[in-house]
Amino acid sequence: MQNDPRFVSRLTKNTYALILAGGRGSRLRHLTDWRAKPAVPFGGKFRIVDFVLSNCVNSGIRQIGVATQYKAHSLIRHLQRGWSFLDGRFKEFVDVLPASQRMDEESWYLGTADAVYQNLDILRSYGPEYVLVLGGDHIYKMDYGKLLSDHVLSGADATVACIEVPIADARAFGVMVVDDDWRVVEFAEKPANPKSIPGRPDVALASMGIYAFDAQYLYQQLERDTLIADSSHDFGKDIIPYLVANAKVKAHSFRASCVGVKNDVPYWRDVGEVDAFWEANLDLARIDPELNLYDQSWPIWTHQEQLPPAKFVFDEDDRRGFAVDSLVSGGCIVSGSRVSGSVLFSNVRVHSYGDIEDCVILPDVVVGRRVRLRRCVVDKMCELPEGLEVGYEPEVDARRFHVTASGITLITPDMLGQRRFTQRTVTPEHE
Repeated sequence: MQNDPRFVSRLTKNTYALILAGGRGSRLRHLTDWRAKPAVPFGGKFRIVDFVLSNCVNSGIRQIGVATQYKAHSLIRHLQRGWSFLDGRFKEFVDVLPASQRMDEESWYLGTADAVYQNLDILRSYGPEYVLVLGGDHIYKMDYGKLLSDHVLSGADATVACIEVPIADARAFGVMVVDDDWRVVEFAEKPANPKSIPGRPDVALASMGIYAFDAQYLYQQLERDTLIADSSHDFGKDIIPYLVANAKVKAHSFRASCVGVKNDVPYWRDVGEVDAFWEANLDLARIDPELNLYDQSWPIWTHQEQLPPAKFVFDEDDRRGFAVDSLVSGGCIVSGSRVSGSVLFSNVRVHSYGDIEDCVILPDVVVGRRVRLRRCVVDKMCELPEGLEVGYEPEVDARRFHVTASGITLITPDMLGQRRFTQRTVTPEHE
């Protein structure tokens, strides 16, 4: 199609994408007690990992591996249920690559580079010309075809996708300095004093943890690195700094390949903290959100549960079921309560006489009668008891739940003293 933004080509068809999805994401606190960060629900019906996977599929990359490690059951189950539609007869697949001590009987994945190295036999068996190394825990839409095109045309040994970040936030990233030709001349992983972009003292050029390589060259570098005893076997700490000093590393601006740039600002979010997770979800419920989930030319794919439409019941003066400025997913029933500025994931059941304001409620939550919530994140499978009020007295909330410095309250089943994995029966809405 003439208006199709995708850069599907021989480059993408001959590329293997390896997604590193083994991290816990401890800054999300109790949301990752039982799941890896890429498996955390996001956006009403998706998981975080769905965004990088959708970028691959939409870009024409259909040979994908997902390296898992920390508490991977939820992630693996999601991949099996939601990403089995690729057709192996056409060499399209999503491989699950758990840390399985492939190289010896002692080591799990020791670092991001080691996670790729331990799967070299699998990569070689498919014979790709190019390998993309991707993180599995960020929210963004990117055409990887444009990244690969830049990589090949520049003749680089490695290409690193980059984004502009405030200098105050740059300490959490790998920070690059580039010349006029976008060749990387300096690279520092999480520097104490990050260098700014020349002429822009308040902005730094940060690595997105997205790397493009010619396959054979990557294999050589991983084999070289594994022989270094004091290496941490990490791309940001070891591989990329070595290549900057000894090879040709180019930077690729995310602005050039971001899909759906709004107000000239590319959308990329690290939802690795409770506040950031809450804010990014609620932004989706605004009138004109920064991230467009309704773009049919670049859809976000996921596991599609067979659920009935959302339902709103009762229209009495003191008992009216409605939602405004909100996302309400399939399987939800809002029974005689007000929902405002919130995101309700699948199968949320809200009983009567309640008030939910500026909240993110993950799947399979039951909200009892007369519950009042404000500025909360409620984890999957919670049953909120009748009359519970959260978000009005932070000091009281902090005795029972996790309250962030900005006043967002995180509620999990464990905090409520409930068993997380209990079969429930949805009661009629008139009760």
